[in-house]
Amino acid sequence: MKLLNVNKLGKNQVELEIEVSKETFEEGINKAYKKNVGRMNIPGFRKGKAPRKFIEKYYGSGVFYEEAVNMTYPEAYEAALDEAKLEVVGKAEVEILDIDENGYKFKATVAVMPEVKLPKYKGLKAEKKVHAVLDSEVDAELARLQERTARMVNVTDRAAELGDTVTIDYSGSVGGEKFDGGTAEKQPLELGSGQFIPGFEEQIVGKKIDEAFDVNLTFPAEYHAPELAGKEAVFAVKLHEIKKKEMPELDDEFAKDISTEVETLEELKADIRKQLKAAKDQSAEAEAEDALVGQIIDKMEVELPDVMVESEIDNMVADFDARLKQQGLNLETYVQLIGSTMEDFRGQSKQEAEKRIKTRLALSEIAKAENIEVADEDLEKEYEKIAGQYGIELATVKSIIPAGDLIKNLAIEKAVELVKSSAEIKEVEAKETEEKPKKKTTKKAASKADKTEKAEKAEAPKEKKTTKTAAAKKEPAAKKEPAKKAPAKKQSTKKADSAE
Repeated sequence: MKLLNVNKLGKNQVELEIEVSKETFEEGINKAYKKNVGRMNIPGFRKGKAPRKFIEKYYGSGVFYEEAVNMTYPEAYEAALDEAKLEVVGKAEVEILDIDENGYKFKATVAVMPEVKLPKYKGLKAEKKVHAVLDSEVDAELARLQERTARMVNVTDRAAELGDTVTIDYSGSVGGEKFDGGTAEKQPLELGSGQFIPGFEEQIVGKKIDEAFDVNLTFPAEYHAPELAGKEAVFAVKLHEIKKKEMPELDDEFAKDISTEVETLEELKADIRKQLKAAKDQSAEAEAEDALVGQIIDKMEVELPDVMVESEIDNMVADFDARLKQQGLNLETYVQLIGSTMEDFRGQSKQEAEKRIKTRLALSEIAKAENIEVADEDLEKEYEKIAGQYGIELATVKSIIPAGDLIKNLAIEKAVELVKSSAEIKEVEAKETEEKPKKKTTKKAASKADKTEKAEKAEAPKEKKTTKTAAAKKEPAAKKEPAKKAPAKKQSTKKADSAE
């Protein structure tokens, strides 16, 4: 490999002109020949037995050039980057300039890590809000624990009521014709949950076990299946079982069942208050960090390459989609629910993507300016922490997360600590107000509201901890293999379908 030229282009782009020698290219051609000879038929030779020179004579001298280039250019490109001491972002656009049996030249255009001009980052000022724990918050957590430990009991002496969970068979039809996804057997359904389309659950209220009845309703005009939207439907329903949720009493026995560390309900409440306080303090600390780092990135000078921003948006969208899937949704459905498009959704993510990139760049630059180093023991502790957190073998974690990535993350954390330690952080009491009870969602909007709420819960939170990047997040990031791009040449039957 020979690096011929390095040309700086606009907006943090660099163009490299690279030459691959005859010897290297010849090795690539020979590998391409061995890989493909078994598929080639040459008159006078058995399939797969034709010598290379006969194949080149029959198909043309350049028959193996493209594959040979694909085999050899990545290594030449990486060597050129090392020689030019360039840190790139994104994939390179590769173009062959000239090629023959003596080798080839190619041009690689790639975005490089932008230059950063830092503002003042020491002696900054910020506020940290001190939050008290409200009695209503303790009560809400107790209610959640009650809900979590509740048991379902069979009901046989009354009709179904809102809040019950029933087991039903149903078969839906429109105009006398059954439709896909409109039939289910022994389907559990919590009445009032808004899981099925508006009007369905309400018509089960008042029915008794073994009762068969019809549910008449109209699909919403905006229903996701166009062939059913706005249509009148009839569901033949049979009720098999009614269950109700039985909550445990809030007493000392309940407290001991919840935690082995307490003996009374009052002790449990105190423990809950302590945990809520710790969470609020941690959140306040993170907000103060964000405020300090925000002052830095607001005044820093940097020009972000478009490819860098688009790559960050890709990561955010993929992460959000994964969170939605945990809630039983997907990104396509979510975008439809909020009345948007994928293009608009990506556009709305751009500002946050730029903020995340600037945060990493600023903190990395501070670490460099302050000669922050990560000791071997710090790296080992971080590996052990991740392994313990996820119950993964230490060796496995090390194979998943490259040491270089983790070192960068730890250096960024140290940079945040440096900014904080030099800052003037003033504690202020936050004004707390008891929350008012939330209004119940109307049944007419229950289905859509339920889905949208799930989607909102799945939304990726803004990074409160500015010290965390991919390799140090809650889940170990998979080791990334270098992307290889071919050189550019200038030449339901799902229940929700029926009743969501």
